[in-house]
Amino acid sequence: MGTKDDGITLPCDLASLSGTLKVCSLEMVLLKAIRPQPIIDTLAQDQACFFNAECAFSFRAHLTVPKNWCLLGYIHYTDRHSWCHGVTLATGTAFTVLPDGDSELLLSAGTSLTVILLPLEQLEMKLAEIYPRHAGDLSCLHTLFHLSDTPSAQRLKTIYQNIRRYLTRSELLGITNVPVTNKLDIDILLKGHLAASMAVTAEDLPGCSRGRRKHYLIVQRVEQFMRTNLRNDIYINEMCDAAKISERALRYAFEDLLGISPNRYLSMLRLCTACRSLASSDISRRSVKSVALSCGLWDLSRFADSYRRVFGELPHDTLMRTPMINSSPMSKS
Repeated sequence: MGTKDDGITLPCDLASLSGTLKVCSLEMVLLKAIRPQPIIDTLAQDQACFFNAECAFSFRAHLTVPKNWCLLGYIHYTDRHSWCHGVTLATGTAFTVLPDGDSELLLSAGTSLTVILLPLEQLEMKLAEIYPRHAGDLSCLHTLFHLSDTPSAQRLKTIYQNIRRYLTRSELLGITNVPVTNKLDIDILLKGHLAASMAVTAEDLPGCSRGRRKHYLIVQRVEQFMRTNLRNDIYINEMCDAAKISERALRYAFEDLLGISPNRYLSMLRLCTACRSLASSDISRRSVKSVALSCGLWDLSRFADSYRRVFGELPHDTLMRTPMINSSPMSKS
């Protein structure tokens, strides 16, 4: 999924993950100061892209699927700390992501999932073919649904498990494009995903308590305040004012949703934003200092030490890699 160095994922890999996802935009914030080491198997087939992903680290992310594309997927394993828009994700959950906004999520360390990115038109055509009365109405599809013991749910689970095994084997064999005689059957996947989604009952839909929803909205408001004022010093009382809550409520919401304090999250947000900026900046126009200051990182020596501890190289090294990233096939989508 990019340049590797002795099995360690470098900052350019983290920042270009959206390039691996082709047309999607994925902005990540690590929740612990450890080197991110995702394992990603990818395979291109016709207009679709298949992905297996296993994360050995926890992260908060904003995922955007652009117009005319969609994501279908299945979570093979995760724990209770993972969520999407505050709704707890669980092992055995299937999902449908349409190009209708920003998906906010947290995936905990150890999460394993299979994702398929494909043109929205394919999903629309298959829906119209199988369920004519829902033609043109993608709102009938569930965003998140647990695969129960029903036949349609179990068939879909088997389909995603087979895709994961196929991708893992292809990666081991060094296959990047599928031979025509040995393709994954996208038609079977679409039929299975639609059938399982349409057969969902209330018991299969993940819920979100009022308390959890409240904490999600608090974190959302405070994070937006952080991003808007990232180049400035930000204090706890300002975060409280932005969300109109007490310091105790603020800390409780962050611990519940993210597992870390507001100040710790702010530090990781600054660091990951700097990483993303360095990996995508024009080296002739931006310097490490200008990027650091734009993220509110005033102590350049401390910034360099923290950056190297998390990403395995100095900020300048990431900036120097920019031409390589911009010229790579994965960044041209």
